[in-house]
Amino acid sequence: MGGTDGHDTRSPRRPEERDARECPQFIAVLPVGSDLRPPVIDARLRRRLERPLGRAAQSIDVEWVSPDRLTWLGLVVGLSSAAAAAASWWLPALALWLLSRTCDGLDGPLARRRSRAAAARGEPVSQAGGYFDITADFVVYGATVVGVAIGATRSEGAPWWPFLLVLFAYYVNGTALLAFSSMAERSGRQIDDGRSLSFLGGVAEGAETIVVHSAWLLFPGSAATIATVWAAVVGVSGVHRIVTGRAALR
Repeated sequence: MGGTDGHDTRSPRRPEERDARECPQFIAVLPVGSDLRPPVIDARLRRRLERPLGRAAQSIDVEWVSPDRLTWLGLVVGLSSAAAAAASWWLPALALWLLSRTCDGLDGPLARRRSRAAAARGEPVSQAGGYFDITADFVVYGATVVGVAIGATRSEGAPWWPFLLVLFAYYVNGTALLAFSSMAERSGRQIDDGRSLSFLGGVAEGAETIVVHSAWLLFPGSAATIATVWAAVVGVSGVHRIVTGRAALR
């Protein structure tokens, strides 16, 4: 990350390019006819939040705040949310979950500001910050599912299997995303939407995940039902990504 302290190690991109964590505008370098558009809800929400998050990032753009530190904070708070859910402290878990996702929403706009400033100074950068951000997201998503599963089975008598299905669906989607991103990079068929990896669009994306994880913390008695429906939605998204990803790479 390019920034004011040793934690900002990423390299700046050209001024017209965006940081790996920035809210995206979807631009695909793919064969004509490939339907890899991002999900409607998530894409529209990203566009609506881009300016407010940019202003918020500007307000916290001080020397001791860095994108990596925001990512660390989001990770720690997200894991704390999972622990609170496991203890059936549902409202604290919800508050921590939303705070974690707020940090995740701010690290990208802040990183973009730092990258532009570094680019103006001609400083070299790496993609370490974007890598850390995506990895932290995967850890938090998985941990919160496990936390809710423990809390709901203990306090609400919920079965385990809906949450296992959610984790399986996350695994399938994660595999499809990572495999496609690697192969698309090699073949020059990347999806440049401003993020570090080439993300295939799907029915279930970041905004939908935040809503669903909030819902089962608000309604723990219905957590198993929510998880069952969510597993099906994420599963459909995974199948879509596998099919469209294979078609794009042919």
